[in-house]
Amino acid sequence: MQDGSHDAGVTLASVHPDREIATSQRLPYFVGISATTTGAKGLSMYLVIVPPGGHAEPHVHCGYETGIYVLEGRVETRYGPGLRQSVITEAGDFLFIPPGVPHQPFNLSVTKPARAIVARNQPDEHEQVLPYDPTDEG
Repeated sequence: MQDGSHDAGVTLASVHPDREIATSQRLPYFVGISATTTGAKGLSMYLVIVPPGGHAEPHVHCGYETGIYVLEGRVETRYGPGLRQSVITEAGDFLFIPPGVPHQPFNLSVTKPARAIVARNQPDEHEQVLPYDPTDEG
């Protein structure tokens, strides 16, 4: 499509998430764009909140990439075999997580929540997440 052209069969979708969903990571997720909410075919976007002093369960995303933009707070994400590596992100930072990389985010503040936008090239909010046991990697 060129600039200024339009397709009468295409509809834009605006979503205002009004409830959190339960996830296997055990963090509050608010679904924005997904197969269910907008009919997306290859993308999903969420707002995730890591409570003060909170963390997700260790996990792996199978078969899709994840991009994260931190809106507020500071988060340490432990990753890799045994979760022995670490990266800290804060407001204004982007984080890329390739498929199959075990990881676990931790909110570094005990008084304020951390908030981030999560985008994935997987449109189904019932994502393919597997629990990860870091002790399996010794």
